[in-house]
Amino acid sequence: MMRTRPLKVALLGCGVVGSEVARIMTTHADDLAARIGAPVELAGVAVRRPDKVREGIDPALVTTDATALVKRGDLDIVVEVIGGIEPARTLITTAFEHGASVVSANKALLAQDGAALHAAAEEHGKDLYYEAAVAGAIPLIRPLRESLAGDKVNRVLGIVNGTTNFILDKMDSTGAGYQEALDEATALGYAEADPTADVEGFDAAAKAAILAGIAFHTRVRLDDVHREGMTEVTAADFASAKEMGCTIKLLAICERAEDGASVTARVHPAMIPLSHPLASVRGAYNAVFVESDASGQLMFYGPGAGGSPTASAVLGDLVAVGRNRLGGTTGPGESAYAALPVSPMGEVVTRYHISLDVADKPGVLAQVATVFAEHGVSIDTVRQSGKDGEASLVVVTHRASDAALGGTVEALRKLDTVRGVASIMRVEGE
Repeated sequence: MMRTRPLKVALLGCGVVGSEVARIMTTHADDLAARIGAPVELAGVAVRRPDKVREGIDPALVTTDATALVKRGDLDIVVEVIGGIEPARTLITTAFEHGASVVSANKALLAQDGAALHAAAEEHGKDLYYEAAVAGAIPLIRPLRESLAGDKVNRVLGIVNGTTNFILDKMDSTGAGYQEALDEATALGYAEADPTADVEGFDAAAKAAILAGIAFHTRVRLDDVHREGMTEVTAADFASAKEMGCTIKLLAICERAEDGASVTARVHPAMIPLSHPLASVRGAYNAVFVESDASGQLMFYGPGAGGSPTASAVLGDLVAVGRNRLGGTTGPGESAYAALPVSPMGEVVTRYHISLDVADKPGVLAQVATVFAEHGVSIDTVRQSGKDGEASLVVVTHRASDAALGGTVEALRKLDTVRGVASIMRVEGE
């Protein structure tokens, strides 16, 4: 039976995502009520610029005093889409203290302080849901947290930032350089005026921390995630990747060690074979590849950002939290029972593609091979080309630790015959 008293919802933030949440709440009000079991009422909207016209939102609901809004005491759900660390963190904990559950899209805050927020939610008997914090509209958090709760996840490998995937896809398909592809992404609205959070991997690293924590039942913070940006990827790297039957993607990789005793989380550009499902993810789309004991390989694909896709994930959480609210219960909270240590990047084992500028004379290849052997890094293939005393040497290794590869590269740079290390890229997905 339908409950007549509505669930009261406050919205913190009314930008691209928040305005879409409010619109869908209005246009789909009957459907949402039927799915939850009670009407949903927008009780207040906290914004920074109250004079801005917001179509479909009653101006009487708009306030600049977000603190007073979450302290009202009659709210059932607070939707936080303002982003950043503060005041979002204080507003969320204040909402719990005053009786409301929270739906958030704040990846940065959850990656940094997720454990504390979960603890606050549990202390007050409230829900904390955040499907929209990772991969936009793609259902990912709930499948990992609930659908695969009886399975053992070993690896999560994904493209979780649409801006960087658009740029790399353009470089791959057109031969454009990094700056040219970035300029196009900016013109089309895929990249922000300051794209640092995307292209330097900060956005993806926050998402990797959240995914690793859920997948491995272990607390993983943003500081635990190794991060490398993609600004140094060149057209030459793509040409070399194509010769290997690969392409280049900025990947978030969360792995359980082979012995199961630790985990790692990292974000960096990597070559992946064209045969891998992630290689075909084009434009600004996201995709996440999950490997587990019982389910095997699963892939989640779709639009990873934007107002409507992200709002879709927020509304999905709102329905779930609303149902819990009516049932007098809460959904799953933090699961960190495994408490596995997060290993440093130096212990990660993978393959590598190294491009060297060397002198074109006899004995150079033997010198380079000796350095690899001295550091315990086995060479798989070597490709050499040269002209007028200059040569390019491309080495692809077998699996080796990141620490061993780092030591190898440091030693190579000291050789008189090595003019420079043009690029180093990991090879994943094999």
